[in-house]
Amino acid sequence: MKNKLKYFLLLTVVVAIYTSCKRDDDYRYKFSESGFISNFDLRRYYKNADLPLNPEAIGGATSIRGVVVSDFRSGNSVPGLIALQNSRINGTADSLRGISFNIGTAASNFVPGDSLHIKLDGGVLKRVDGILQITGLTSSAITKVASGRTIKLQAANTNTILANPDRYESTLVAINNAVYDPEPTIGTVYSGDKILNDGFGVATLRTSANATFTNTAIQPSGNFTGIVYVTGSGNSKKIEYRMRTVDDFFYVPMPKLSPAIISGFLVDPNSTDGNYEYIQFLATKDIDFAATPFSVYTNNNAGATAFPTLGWNTGALRTYKFNLTSGSVKKGQFFYVGGTGQRINGSGSTVIAASKWISPVDYTKVPGANGVGDVTGNLLANSGNVAGVAIFEGTNITPSTIPLDVIFYGGAGGSFYTAGPPEYGLRVTITDKFATYAGKVPQEYYGKGTNDISKRFAGFPTAISFAKLGGVYKATKGGWESVRTMTSVVLSNTSVLNDIETGGVTTLIDK
Repeated sequence: MKNKLKYFLLLTVVVAIYTSCKRDDDYRYKFSESGFISNFDLRRYYKNADLPLNPEAIGGATSIRGVVVSDFRSGNSVPGLIALQNSRINGTADSLRGISFNIGTAASNFVPGDSLHIKLDGGVLKRVDGILQITGLTSSAITKVASGRTIKLQAANTNTILANPDRYESTLVAINNAVYDPEPTIGTVYSGDKILNDGFGVATLRTSANATFTNTAIQPSGNFTGIVYVTGSGNSKKIEYRMRTVDDFFYVPMPKLSPAIISGFLVDPNSTDGNYEYIQFLATKDIDFAATPFSVYTNNNAGATAFPTLGWNTGALRTYKFNLTSGSVKKGQFFYVGGTGQRINGSGSTVIAASKWISPVDYTKVPGANGVGDVTGNLLANSGNVAGVAIFEGTNITPSTIPLDVIFYGGAGGSFYTAGPPEYGLRVTITDKFATYAGKVPQEYYGKGTNDISKRFAGFPTAISFAKLGGVYKATKGGWESVRTMTSVVLSNTSVLNDIETGGVTTLIDK
């Protein structure tokens, strides 16, 4: 009986190993059936050494098909390289990949949207000047089967590109809300290499001397579209980024300097009687709220089934408004907006000085300012659907008013945006998380375009914990040098302000 059990267990292990290997190799068998391999799969065969291409080397595949994204008509493409992107036919949504083909001067015969079938036999997959490409082929290996195909545009920040170069190399990518570093003087033109900074990292925008737009004056900030190439390795990796035409840039002004930015919040204090939740802000300049009032809104989508037809002014249990009309703060000082409890962690805990508490309201008994928001015992959501906070300049806020700063956190659900018609949602602004344009397409609401659920601070702080948002904000120009990240700081009744105002908090730089 014991021997039979041993044989059974051995057979189970063998079958498991075989099944695991077969699952890993399943994608290879499809190539021999169709003859075509995707860029996603072809890249898996490359092992940092030149790879001669033939059916035996790449799972039976003989060809590749995809859509051209490079464009030689404006003279700014890498000489000789066609950038071709495709996805796995039955693959996941994130299987879009690119590979470049070096076919010499014949590359200029193809334009964006051309659908090509390319025979791979005789080519070599290798890195040349840091760019993964297929060499050794001529135009005779290429068959154009269609033109005008839709090109999928990815949007990514520079940090994401450097962390996943295989995913973005030789594809068309939008880098949004980028500025030049250093800031260009008036009359500076595209020609040569310019450093773009999107707040997450940098990319080198390269413009050839013979590009048709090389002598066009640049604008200081905006959204860029171009072909991504990643060179170097390890800490020396760099992004080489090439616009195809002058129209691949769309001017977007960077956010004006916000006098106050959201730096943390407490959603679940150690109390059962409410009125102790609060939001922490960091002043980027001296503020007299009596002279320059502001508005703060909270958004709660718990159990929401209807869309916010009035945006941040929707009210009821969806949004709650505070008017900040008294008190003052100095540049670099933290201040707090919330209930009249004014304690760090609910009833019985350390008192936060009244001078740091701006226009407190007992939201458990008093409706929101200007009638926006019912009385509530849950100002800031601590579970369930996504929730948010926004700060506006002034108190006369309409559904079209753009906030100064905005965050969302929590779960992924909730009825927070609909494309309509009519279109409804909660407006965002340009921040470390959000962009108001993707390329040239407006996306002014949370949940629209690339302002999707991934742009929230995922999850909720743990119980009786302060959500500390740590980043670096540019106090002279506005915008973020380093993006905010959320960490939970567990509080007790003896916690002090130092616990939430030092160590990993948002800081300012005079830049």
